[in-house]
Amino acid sequence: MSKLELVEISKRFGAVEALRGLSLEVASGEFLSLLGPSGCGKTTALRIIAGFEHPDVGKLLVDGRDLTAIPANRRSMGMVFQSYSLFPNMTARENVEFGLRIRRRARAERTARALELLDLVGLAGTANRYPHQLSGGQQQRVALARALAIEPEVLLLDEPLSALDAKVRVQLREEIRRIQTSLGITTIYVTHDQEEALSISDRVAVLSLGCIEQIGAPSDIYREPRTRFVAEFVGTMNRLDGKVNPDGSIECGGLCVAHGVALGDHAPGEQVIVLVRPESIVLEELPEPQAASGDLFEGRIVAHTFLGAVTRVTVSVAFGAVTADLPSSRALGLSPGTRVSVRIDPSGVRLLSIGTSGPGSDGSGPTGGGSGGSGPTGEAESPGEEGSATAGGLPTRSAASL
Repeated sequence: MSKLELVEISKRFGAVEALRGLSLEVASGEFLSLLGPSGCGKTTALRIIAGFEHPDVGKLLVDGRDLTAIPANRRSMGMVFQSYSLFPNMTARENVEFGLRIRRRARAERTARALELLDLVGLAGTANRYPHQLSGGQQQRVALARALAIEPEVLLLDEPLSALDAKVRVQLREEIRRIQTSLGITTIYVTHDQEEALSISDRVAVLSLGCIEQIGAPSDIYREPRTRFVAEFVGTMNRLDGKVNPDGSIECGGLCVAHGVALGDHAPGEQVIVLVRPESIVLEELPEPQAASGDLFEGRIVAHTFLGAVTRVTVSVAFGAVTADLPSSRALGLSPGTRVSVRIDPSGVRLLSIGTSGPGSDGSGPTGGGSGGSGPTGEAESPGEEGSATAGGLPTRSAASL
């Protein structure tokens, strides 16, 4: 197990600044996910760690050793790519053995290690199959076994599940976490999928425009977003314009929407951004119109989105619209047009000062409904993994797996 540090890493590609003074510490044995939209710099950071790119400024340290100038094939990094990158003319066993063969390990040792790892990833019966005889999920398991064969100090995974169907993604991400936990290997996982990052990580670093917006435990990232970008990128969020009243209640559009909210440093009279997760909104059917009272106010159902066990309900209210997540069995009784009372659970309310956009957003974070898929897109990642540079006479897309 190894500790990894990025120290003030910056990287430009022409006029595009992919990373801006990125600093990060990954503890020995930790599973850290880099989460963000396309163009946020997460893949650039991973490629710098692997040795496929070199930073313009900054250092990479592993257990205190400076690896910034060390080539990829001498870094002891195992990497799993989105596109598998298996050798088509080799069997699963031979693919897993390849890095050991380059290191001139004895045949018996190579074979024993490959079979052990194929068993670890659940492919004991596929050792003699070629990649075209394997499913996408099986190929990615072989790629994972190959990356682990050399016993790397750090395991790097670059969106390894994005090409797989939903059910296989869930199964394989659980397998990756199980294997990582059993081996205790330091792991950095790049993804744009929030559910994926939150479900398997010890910590998550949310990136935007080459900077870390927030880093912390998955529950903290979800429940305690510190910037508007994080609030809206991670999960779904209602964002309301509000004001702190003298009695500490929160007002939106002239209506009191919540009492007992944790105010933090926000003073009475301050204009704030009110953040509310859909699961923190409680709806009850109203047979007759009812004036707002306390923290209850009236709304009308305008749309349903069925999501399986949960249905997302859009409610028109006096100051705009809010979305609420309800058990689907309950939502069936609240058809569009139904008048409802709306109550916001104060424990689920978070307040941000106006203009709190975070270090990487430059005040231009997303302003939509917060589905989490529409972050900034004007920033480019580094060149793809199919680059022409070589490490030890081999394409760089495979070098970190050897």
